[in-house]
Amino acid sequence: MPLPINISKLLKGRVIEWDRLEFKKGWNPEEVIRTICAFANDINNWGGGYIIIGVEEIEGKPVFPPAGLQDNQIDRIQKELVELCYRMEPHYTPVTEPVFYEDRLIFILWVPGGDIRPYKAPQTLGEKAQKRVYVRQGSVTKPASKEEERFLNTISIALPFDDRINHEASIHDLDKDLMVEFLYSVDSELYKEASDIGKEELALRMQLLRGPKEYLRPVNAALLFFNPEPHKFFRGAISEIVLYKDYDGITFTEKTFRGSLFKQIRNVLQYLQGVVLAEKVIKIPGHAEALRIWNYPYEAVEEIVVNAFYHRSYENVSPIEISVYPDRMVVLSFPGPLPPVDREMLKRKKIISREYRNRRIGDFLKELDLTEGRGTGFPMIYRRMAQNGSPEPVFETDNIHTHFLAVLPVHPEFLKAEE
Repeated sequence: MPLPINISKLLKGRVIEWDRLEFKKGWNPEEVIRTICAFANDINNWGGGYIIIGVEEIEGKPVFPPAGLQDNQIDRIQKELVELCYRMEPHYTPVTEPVFYEDRLIFILWVPGGDIRPYKAPQTLGEKAQKRVYVRQGSVTKPASKEEERFLNTISIALPFDDRINHEASIHDLDKDLMVEFLYSVDSELYKEASDIGKEELALRMQLLRGPKEYLRPVNAALLFFNPEPHKFFRGAISEIVLYKDYDGITFTEKTFRGSLFKQIRNVLQYLQGVVLAEKVIKIPGHAEALRIWNYPYEAVEEIVVNAFYHRSYENVSPIEISVYPDRMVVLSFPGPLPPVDREMLKRKKIISREYRNRRIGDFLKELDLTEGRGTGFPMIYRRMAQNGSPEPVFETDNIHTHFLAVLPVHPEFLKAEE
């Protein structure tokens, strides 16, 4: 069964962070079941992870070409895997796919974060083996501490909103064309089979549906990405751009964007790129090359806009607001960042957050190359602004985290002409 992700990018850590990838040269069922348990527990709400059998790992990075597996090993591994997963409490089954990569056969297990945390796995494969809760700490699978077990029990009550079943919707609310377009955009092998299978089967392969067979319902992330009018389910799933022609905000034009999140993000960025972003060429006496600068560097704008879609809450009815004044661009989303990120931490150039609000949305955006790994966004924004010669960005929230505000000051050269 092809996975809804590009395998080459997956193996090279380009769409999934290294902490969420586990490489194993050979089949070791005792280690595999514990790692499945840890990814299913998904203590940080990062979206689970992937286990790749047949690829050696040295110092946390895969070795290519892969060691590979023999054809006759795959059937045995699949049978053993079924037995192993029935030994977990509660029962959990990952999504699997045998893949030929660089002419070698490897076996991939996709382990999304589970719904019924905490999960337990046997410490050994003996009949009377004790079962423990396992979690990931960085790139290591380990038994959970008492504190971590208590934390898992707490977060199991509140599944991330984007991964919850939407009981007001059905399979009919998903658009197969959008699903196929997404698979094509991420260069997934599943795209080649998409036209030959029904919408329900395709949605199941993409992990967009949950529940028993007689009551399959889409998760919220599926409606946000694969429904053409997600604002009918989530009033805040729209974005607004307001262009102010003066500093007082008296004269302005505005435009509203609706639709599937991945198309909406692209449309917002295309609009900003075509209408707002501008380049200036400055000749420097004595230099052959002219200085080229932008009012706002595109990469910084893209990161801030995508982050607004990624980290906002879709339970909140307020839209994302992008306001462009003569001297700054302001992106406002609701609510604010999750603790421990606060006003003081936002003054740093690198932020590390333990918990993420939207694990499925994050994975979709990473597969589309619209966002990168954890903790890379802020440094990149600061770097691009500095390379452009722009003032530093500003990030703000309030004491009770009601909103998140990102401000990009315009390059000073674009204020000179106006003066």
